[in-house]
Amino acid sequence: MFFIVSKLFWFIASPLHFLLIALGVGLFFAPRRAFGLKLAAAAATGLALIAFSPLDALLLRPLEDRFPTQSPVMAPPKGIIVLGGALSERISKARGQIAVNEAAERLTAAAALARLYPDALLVFSGGSGSLIDDRDREAAAAHRFWSELGVPENRMMFEDASRNTYENAVFTQNLVHPRRDEKWLLVTSAFHMPRSIGIFRALGMNPLAFPVDYRTEGAKGDFLPPADGAQAIQNVETALREWVGLVAYRLTGKTDALFPAP
Repeated sequence: MFFIVSKLFWFIASPLHFLLIALGVGLFFAPRRAFGLKLAAAAATGLALIAFSPLDALLLRPLEDRFPTQSPVMAPPKGIIVLGGALSERISKARGQIAVNEAAERLTAAAALARLYPDALLVFSGGSGSLIDDRDREAAAAHRFWSELGVPENRMMFEDASRNTYENAVFTQNLVHPRRDEKWLLVTSAFHMPRSIGIFRALGMNPLAFPVDYRTEGAKGDFLPPADGAQAIQNVETALREWVGLVAYRLTGKTDALFPAP
């Protein structure tokens, strides 16, 4: 039920969807009602603010900077847990080749870590995030991706039933049964790391955060007007989804803190 409610809620609450709906409603009523014109103007202003101001960096930077970038030179871990979200399972299946998205570093960084630590287990967690058709699972595409990069079959494990980050953590722990004295790395996008770590900790596991897939530079240039308005809109959507997720997961007891820290 939580998965279904979250999907339906975000379809409406997504900033782009919400503002476009408001703009459409405002334009519909504008010829007859004064509030329609005001609503349309407010929605258009909101879209312009998202596309042409550094709002995306203001929302993303606190998430991405929460956990420090890790050097790959460290004591060998027992295993490397990689959260899904880097592949388009439907396009991969339809086109017959691996289709990665902007979060591809989750997979490539994990493959590099697997070469650096030849005794570490590589665990991928990701099923289908589709509300309607969940037959295509991301884990299958990830399996093919790593196999084509030469990762040995006996070093990989896959969990393909999870639909969200909470289920990633629950099903992964049920798969690998980690001991408290074992060191595990958690690889996911930097903006996604606070919520992910909070969930694993709440379930009794404390992996070392290995953030990848940064969307900001971490410098003053982040706060200049964006050169790509479409990318800025996407970044705002990504950041707001995480902030809303942090609140929702804390209120439902799925994380150990509102804004988990190192």
